[in-house]
Amino acid sequence: MYSLTALSLLLYTLGNRKAGQTYVKFQVDDAMTEAQKIWMDGKFVDWSEAKIHVLTHSLHYGLAVFEGIRCYAGPSGSAIFRLREHVNRLFDSAHIMLVAIPYTKETVCEAIIETVKVNSLDSCYIRPLVYIGYGAMGVHPGENPIRLAIAAWPWGPYLGEGALTHGIRAKVSSYARHHVNVSMTRAKVAGYYVNSILAKMESKQGGYDEAILLDPEGYVAEGTGENIFIVRNGVLQTTPLTSILEGITRNSIIQLARECDIPVVEERFTRDAMYIADEIFLTGTAAEITPVREIDNRQVGSGKPGPITQTLQTAFFRIVRGEDPAHANWITPI
Repeated sequence: MYSLTALSLLLYTLGNRKAGQTYVKFQVDDAMTEAQKIWMDGKFVDWSEAKIHVLTHSLHYGLAVFEGIRCYAGPSGSAIFRLREHVNRLFDSAHIMLVAIPYTKETVCEAIIETVKVNSLDSCYIRPLVYIGYGAMGVHPGENPIRLAIAAWPWGPYLGEGALTHGIRAKVSSYARHHVNVSMTRAKVAGYYVNSILAKMESKQGGYDEAILLDPEGYVAEGTGENIFIVRNGVLQTTPLTSILEGITRNSIIQLARECDIPVVEERFTRDAMYIADEIFLTGTAAEITPVREIDNRQVGSGKPGPITQTLQTAFFRIVRGEDPAHANWITPI
């Protein structure tokens, strides 16, 4: 039997910086902080008892769909950011992959809220996972049951302490983002992230914080788990919905930018466009709005989070903490 609890590991690499060679210690991910209960197929079980059979179909073939959602504490209490949009995307992913979720969207929303409540979490990361259970063992899942698990746990800045304020170092990966007819890129599928894992390990081993993947035609696609934005001459630009996942944080930032009268274009750009950008930042539920201060050993702009990045960060965090009445419909109070 396998526990849903993740393992953490430490990676020691030799970083080659402009100032010369230095030894740098990198922690890939903080050890998971366990909560008390996980929702599994309609009932809560103890965290340590949230187990699956070793012959679970999704464990072997990677066909599972999932979401990453955050709950934030604010002056008026805790609230989940864009809960319904995340649940809608979960169902869209399942529909694309011919997986019939045996619950309604409303039931899943309620289960997510209850998972946060039962664990007494003020701020947390939430992971709904729809997977194909134990049964037939061939590639075709046959009549195997469709399972749903929902976990929530405390999780700080995804790319490390200081990433949101100081920015990160990134490199263009040797691994390409999926071709749209090889993988259904609109779906958030567990198996697709093998591509991201390889890119992430490569970047970490090179002494960087994150990797940027190009699409099969050589244009900038996204990070290993984030969408990407660049700023040049006051214009915000992001990759169009071609080979990338349609990020909910991405969509939120596009809307906020337009509300702030920041010009936004969705069109493809090349890696060297990043080299001459004034600002670069990544967006995602886990990463939130993370500035990139260096790309492929080239400083981005001033080497610090730029004014547009800071403006959008401020607007975003006011919303998720319940401090912006104009976007109250983006959060679900607990």
